[in-house]
Amino acid sequence: MSKTGASFRMDMSRLANAVSRAAGLMGESQNLAEAVGEALVASTRKRFKDETDPEGNLWKESARAESEGGQTLTETAGLKNSIVYEASPTMVVVGTNKEYAAIHQFGGEIEPQRAPKLKFQVGGKWIATKKVTMPARPFIGINEEDMAEAGETMISGMKRAFGVVS
Repeated sequence: MSKTGASFRMDMSRLANAVSRAAGLMGESQNLAEAVGEALVASTRKRFKDETDPEGNLWKESARAESEGGQTLTETAGLKNSIVYEASPTMVVVGTNKEYAAIHQFGGEIEPQRAPKLKFQVGGKWIATKKVTMPARPFIGINEEDMAEAGETMISGMKRAFGVVS
């Protein structure tokens, strides 16, 4: 370098270390996504215990819970226990594979498919009807508390990746 010109010297080792840590963070993003997925599944399952939607509003009590006692949407816990997540380094999806989940999440009308009437038992009595209107009882969704927890998980992971001690 010419001694007559202007120049400056920069130690690139800190930048190289930061880039290396960032690359490590990309490898850790799968772990972070899994941690967020686990937290969202726990939050969703808690809604069954609390009988609330993601915003904390109480579900309308089911006819079975009203007549027999117990909790709405948890007679067998099949729906609650089917809540799972799938994670990739860039995304987390929370859901269920139960076909009947949508009618509970969104509400709607149920009509018989292969018989003239729907038949089911409530409170020890058999009921036959042409249709049933199900109210929406949302259980899947992300609220502010879920977002805050996901954000904290991501921040903690980034701090670990960059060696920041808090």
